[in-house]
Amino acid sequence: MAAKIVVVGLGPGGFDLLTVGTLERLKRAGRCFLRTAVHPAVEGFKEHGIAYTSFDSFYEEAPDFDTVYRRIADAVIGAAIKTGGGELVYAVPGHPTVAEESVRLILRAAGQRGIAVEVVGAVSFLDAVFAALHLDPVRGLQIMDGLDEDYRRKTVPNSAMGYVVTQVYNRLAASEVKLWLMQGFPDEHPVTVVRAAGVPGLERVAGIPLYELDHLDWLDHLSSVYVPPVEVPAEPTGAGSAAGELDELSGASGDGEERGGYPLDPLVTVMQRLRGGQGCPWDRQQTHQTLKPYLIEEGYEVLEAIDEKSMDKLCEELGDVLLQVVFHAQLAAEAAAFDMNDVVRTITEKMIRRHPHVFGETRVKGVSDVLRNWDEIKKGEHNHRERESILDGIPRDLPALLLAQKIQGRAAKVGFDWDNIDDAAQKVWEEAQELQEAYHRPEPGREDLENELGDLLFAVVNVARFLHVDAEVALRRTIAKFRRRFRFIEAEAEKQGLVLNRMTLAEMDALWEKAKSLE
Repeated sequence: MAAKIVVVGLGPGGFDLLTVGTLERLKRAGRCFLRTAVHPAVEGFKEHGIAYTSFDSFYEEAPDFDTVYRRIADAVIGAAIKTGGGELVYAVPGHPTVAEESVRLILRAAGQRGIAVEVVGAVSFLDAVFAALHLDPVRGLQIMDGLDEDYRRKTVPNSAMGYVVTQVYNRLAASEVKLWLMQGFPDEHPVTVVRAAGVPGLERVAGIPLYELDHLDWLDHLSSVYVPPVEVPAEPTGAGSAAGELDELSGASGDGEERGGYPLDPLVTVMQRLRGGQGCPWDRQQTHQTLKPYLIEEGYEVLEAIDEKSMDKLCEELGDVLLQVVFHAQLAAEAAAFDMNDVVRTITEKMIRRHPHVFGETRVKGVSDVLRNWDEIKKGEHNHRERESILDGIPRDLPALLLAQKIQGRAAKVGFDWDNIDDAAQKVWEEAQELQEAYHRPEPGREDLENELGDLLFAVVNVARFLHVDAEVALRRTIAKFRRRFRFIEAEAEKQGLVLNRMTLAEMDALWEKAKSLE
């Protein structure tokens, strides 16, 4: 008799949610293996005389989940071969083929070795989640494993689609999922966390903003997160021209009669007075050139407000950026070049023109179509200039990390790129070795050191691009983390009556580790 593996699902909750077929297979199993015994249904096994062996120890021994699942698959296949015949039952939480990597590995290995596998259906934890949240998956839903790092590296979330993220089993996993979701969803986007869906007495449902996802202290292996799609306003029933759309948006009637002015008028009036004969001496001295540093500075203060998740500060900083726009527009108006209304009208017309799938009848299938249309429309605009190089059009004054990432992205569009992330990462190690060789020379030149260090930073940015990570944001986040922890060292030293420059490195390291543990 040939060996046979029977894969069964334990359902989303208690013993009462086991199917009759699954219960019969468990009772008559020659050998029964559980991926994990940490499941509500397992509590009823003893009463029904079901003996089992669990793989929970693998989770403690293995360095990562991929290794755990491979070891489990190898153990189940090995046990099936040793039995020589009869049924071996492998039980997993939920449904056997829903978010079960170990089952996928077993199916593949069994097929290669000629071992028969039967999969017995079960109630999925997704069924329980759908019931708890009154969700209809037919309307469109993406199911993803919260532990799948490879998926997160290769994709960016689509805010037009709803997500159910499984296995958000602790705050660390929640933090990684949150950071991935924030690439496509607003920080304040409402999400719903469900723990132990369908399990009486254990089920817990909480609605929170996305940025608080890793604040919950009750997450466990039965926790999932539902992320609804971002609501998009319905398309207009008619497809008018850009000028007609602009009239509608700006409040002008069809006969040219104004229904209301631009809401920027009060700020424009303030700026006109500041620049007037009786205005502010400092404001009257400014030029487009002298204002350049302030626009850049205000932009970074907006980024800081976003990172701090302070809506009050963000509102204020966006006002400062807007002030810079109005200031430049006023200087242009004084030179009879353009005014603030021209700025608003120009960008509004451009946005309408470049979104024919919203303001016209063009149909798109996804983001790639939108970007393709955007580039084609841009080429047809009156101020478009043919580029001599594919790298033309990237502002030279961008921060170096952002500039590097932009240039690499442009080059990649024509195929000048690494084949995969491993090749890009290997280049980092090579450049690091060359930098090490440079500074170990008897008299290393500053230019050589700058060149080698620049090559290393450029290679690191390439890896960031492959990971879909903004290198500028990543470094700023690390800088913010360093500042936070160093301030903790300063505060703790003051509490203990210590002076920083008299402390040993070991003493400061101890406080640094304490800061890390508190985070």
